[in-house]
Amino acid sequence: HAPNFWTGSKVQIDYGEWTITLDSFAVSTGKSTHHYTRFRAPYVNADGFRFGIHRRHIFTGLAKWMGVQDVEVGHKEFDEAFVIQGNDEKKVQALFANEGIRNLIAAQPSIAFCVRGDQGWFSRIHPDGVDELYSQVGGIIKDVERLKELFALFGLVLDQLCELGSAYQTSPQVKL
Repeated sequence: HAPNFWTGSKVQIDYGEWTITLDSFAVSTGKSTHHYTRFRAPYVNADGFRFGIHRRHIFTGLAKWMGVQDVEVGHKEFDEAFVIQGNDEKKVQALFANEGIRNLIAAQPSIAFCVRGDQGWFSRIHPDGVDELYSQVGGIIKDVERLKELFALFGLVLDQLCELGSAYQTSPQVKL
């Protein structure tokens, strides 16, 4: 019998100076309610590097037609399965050169994973210079192994961002 991760409103795991937070939320459309599982990890973004990745889907071709840039990272199967965007192509390629990161992402049946930055002055999420790794998945994930994989993915990406000079290994001084 697997442990129940949902006994509290959230689960937080310290990883070095960072805290990775897992929680769930619901969005009501009036007629139905959609549940989501999300992971967040605020960190000090040293150089403003941002990226986003999601699995290819039926609307991917339309997004490309509308000018969404898809960065290829040089691993054919991975490039074919995912749409990757970023504001620094070389850093995107260096980040996804990490085989552990690629394997953990590829193991997820669905994933949307990005660096989420400041949303503007009126909707500031964190203090200046602090962004967050952010992942949101439809539904409530109860598979303990999958949850462990997502925590591991966040840890690997935070480490890799430090190696690339895009994150500082200092506490962002943010509580979620």
